[in-house]
Amino acid sequence: MELYKILTEVIDLRSFSNLWYWIMLAVIWSCSSHWVLGIPFDMIMRAKREGGVALADLGQVAEINSRRFLQISRTAAVPMFFFLSFFFTGLAVLSFYYWVEFAQALFLLTIWFLPVGWLTLRLALVIEAERGGSQEQGPLCDTRLCNGLLWLRRKVQVIGMFAILVTAMFGMWRNLSHSILY
Repeated sequence: MELYKILTEVIDLRSFSNLWYWIMLAVIWSCSSHWVLGIPFDMIMRAKREGGVALADLGQVAEINSRRFLQISRTAAVPMFFFLSFFFTGLAVLSFYYWVEFAQALFLLTIWFLPVGWLTLRLALVIEAERGGSQEQGPLCDTRLCNGLLWLRRKVQVIGMFAILVTAMFGMWRNLSHSILY
């Protein structure tokens, strides 16, 4: 019985009062804004600052990652759409109709990645259009690529700040209403 009590204290499904939830939220948004289109921020800044080989490397990595992202989105768009629709509809029903706190926490943790994915897809399409869609050309090597990646990073950071704000406000409201009721 003591082990059960310890496990239920460590693995608490009351997510908004759990420190691990907030740490995970901060880590997820920190990583999301650091790695845009699968490219680390320091690589983008080095390419913008130094140019030359660093810019050529950034162009190659951006092309590889954008082709990969576009290929996945083109081959699996319909199944991904249906899965994500089912997933978020199920979470929304569990969250706001049945009022399950764990589902609310998961919903507020994941729903914000829909606009992030959409913005990433748009940048990948821009990179493909800049390249002309051909495989014979050399890598993209200009500062427009750096600016596009930095602009995407800024948008992801704004979405992340808004997501953390909304999640914190909802979590505080949920914790306060839970403590008043019980």
